[in-house]
Amino acid sequence: MILTGMEIFKNVENGKIIVDPFNSSQINPNSYNFTLGNKLLVYNNYILDAKKNNEAREILIPDDGITLATGTVYLGHTLEIIGSDYFVPIIRGRSSIGRLGLFINITADLIDIGSINQLTLQLNAVQPVTIYPGIQIGQVTFWKPLGEIQKYEGRYRNAAGPITSKMYLDFVENGK
Repeated sequence: MILTGMEIFKNVENGKIIVDPFNSSQINPNSYNFTLGNKLLVYNNYILDAKKNNEAREILIPDDGITLATGTVYLGHTLEIIGSDYFVPIIRGRSSIGRLGLFINITADLIDIGSINQLTLQLNAVQPVTIYPGIQIGQVTFWKPLGEIQKYEGRYRNAAGPITSKMYLDFVENGK
């Protein structure tokens, strides 16, 4: 069951949903518009390897914007800390962003219960597009789970700013 905008507001007020900073003008009928933070990570190598810690460089997005190129994965982040111990957040790009040809989450739209942090966004432009820090780039919806809740304890917990893939740790932990 998806929460309405009013239910999102009530649950932010009672502390069951975290959106910090929170701006009530960003509430929609059944979602909340989140904003883009000011940092991007770009991998140093074009060819990425799931078994390796792929190094990346940080780019600060200037107030006058940055133009994203095609064929590159940019890791951005939400300005807001978002999450819940009671509801399942799902993120997606705003339709206005999609109409500019910008994907904000290539595959990772599900945020686990108990994961409360700045969310890493996987930005991919269909054609060059200029973005700015603080733009309302995406929406988060909150869903009521059915069954016993187990809180997220994974490796991206308490993230601040964009985080590169830690998939290589799967291979390390499994001795491969």
